[in-house]
Amino acid sequence: MTKTATPKTRTITMTDRPPVTVAEDAWPIIAAGSADHDDSDGRGNPPNRRWTRMIRVRQHADGRAIVYGVYGYATNHQGEPDAAARRGYVVGADLIIEHIREVGDELAEAESDADIDDMRKDVHQWRVAVQECIASLPAEEL
Repeated sequence: MTKTATPKTRTITMTDRPPVTVAEDAWPIIAAGSADHDDSDGRGNPPNRRWTRMIRVRQHADGRAIVYGVYGYATNHQGEPDAAARRGYVVGADLIIEHIREVGDELAEAESDADIDDMRKDVHQWRVAVQECIASLPAEEL
C-alpha cells in the first residue's frame, strides 16, 4: 500500500475578507521582512517581552500573490496585556510592493492602537520590516 503525502496547508488571515487556505508548496514564500526583538539581556536568560513584526509574500505560479503580516507583543509581566494583529491581501504581481507597504502601514496602526503601554510600542520598526521585505523580492533583470 502506497501512502500519499497530504500537502501542507496554511491558513492566512486577510484584511476585510475571510481567511484563505493555501497549499504551501503551491504558494512558496518569495519575500519576507521582519523587525522582531525581545528584552533578553543576551546572557542566556529568557525574555520577558517579545515583539513580532513580520511581512511575507507568497506567490502562485499563475502570478497571484498573497501579501500578509503579523504583529505580536507577548509579555510575561503580570497585569500587562498581550497584543496581536494580522493583515493580508490577495493581489496581482504588479501590486506586490504597494501591498507590502499597505500591510506595514496597517500593522503599524494596529500596534499604535494596541492596548499596551506606549513605552512598549515602536511603530517605526514597521519601516524596517517593509524595506527588508521589498529588498528580498526576486531581483528584476534589466
